[in-house]
Amino acid sequence: MEINYLVVIVAAVAQFVIGFLFHGPVLGKTWMRLANITPTGNEKFKDMIPQMIKNLVSNIVFAYVLAVIYLFASTSSFMSGGAWNGVVIAFLVWLGFVVTSSSMEVIWMGRSYKLWLFEMFASLVSILAMGAIIGAWQ
Repeated sequence: MEINYLVVIVAAVAQFVIGFLFHGPVLGKTWMRLANITPTGNEKFKDMIPQMIKNLVSNIVFAYVLAVIYLFASTSSFMSGGAWNGVVIAFLVWLGFVVTSSSMEVIWMGRSYKLWLFEMFASLVSILAMGAIIGAWQ
């Protein structure tokens, strides 16, 4: 099997959209309160474009790595492929790598536990969506 690059892009865009929804129209006010962000009213979309591009590139890298892990796992006898297996692999990646590495920000850097929980839930939803997309289309 090969990496389906279209699937990687679709999964990365899905993660980007879910992140936008969590940090914008759906739960943006909650996120800003937890992050101690006070909008000035002078925020402009064009000023966010460089960060958005970096975020999308990061999402593409994550989606690619998740697709590689999916391919390796789907060749084992315990995984057969498909959307559900993509979700299982995504959950394990989230739990084993995202949660554990980001928890150091709470443990050692004093980051707000509530903000960390918010971010972990947002990342769980987006990573599971990526896993489902990769598993279904790969």
